[in-house]
Amino acid sequence: MAATLVVTGASAGIGRAVAERFLDGGWNVAMLARRKAVLDGIAKGRGNALALGCDVRDAAAVDAAFDAAAARFGRIDVLFNNAGIMRQGGLIDEIPLETWSDMLAVNLTGMFLSARAAFRQMRAQMPQGGRIINNGSISAHAPRPGSVCYTTTKHAVTGLTKTLALDGRSYGIACGQIDIGNAATELAAKIAEGVPQADGSVRAEPMMAVADVAETVWSMATLPPGTNMLSVTVMATNMPFVGRG
Repeated sequence: MAATLVVTGASAGIGRAVAERFLDGGWNVAMLARRKAVLDGIAKGRGNALALGCDVRDAAAVDAAFDAAAARFGRIDVLFNNAGIMRQGGLIDEIPLETWSDMLAVNLTGMFLSARAAFRQMRAQMPQGGRIINNGSISAHAPRPGSVCYTTTKHAVTGLTKTLALDGRSYGIACGQIDIGNAATELAAKIAEGVPQADGSVRAEPMMAVADVAETVWSMATLPPGTNMLSVTVMATNMPFVGRG
């Protein structure tokens, strides 16, 4: 029986690349995103794909989507907890409360709700267990200038990851985090054009192929149950992370 992956934020960028990598690898893949029509296009002609419209900010919608995935495929083996947003940055006294609230709702509450639904299913299913892979960021380690909202949420994701890794031990549930730097997606396109640096300059930065991120998630997901990558950083080789600031 094929293993089952759930991917949030699967309609574009890293989420879509991961979903397609696992579909091509023979996994069952439940794809969650707000843009259901895009998911339907990805799933077309693939019997191992399930498209589920879902806003990760909505607890009832998240629970219903995970229930649908488990009902269709019998179990959930891996969650790639990926959905996230990035709003216009700035100094903290320039950030509207609405921007802060939006980013918390998706990047943190959405991660919590999705992990909660996956953990519940993995703890209840037989054989028990599974794996949760949270999409963190280079910003979980070092901020960019003017990124207080995004950076705060990504530091919090690290806390979520470590706690789930601890709490999941008794149930065969592993949890790890992938911290990604400069993948070539729509969300990160402006980085290749030029972004503020810690020294006050604005410079374009090297990018890496999103397929390389998908391959890293594949490596994490296909480890044997007794092995876990708690934290993985995958980044464009020459991006300013080591030595940032």
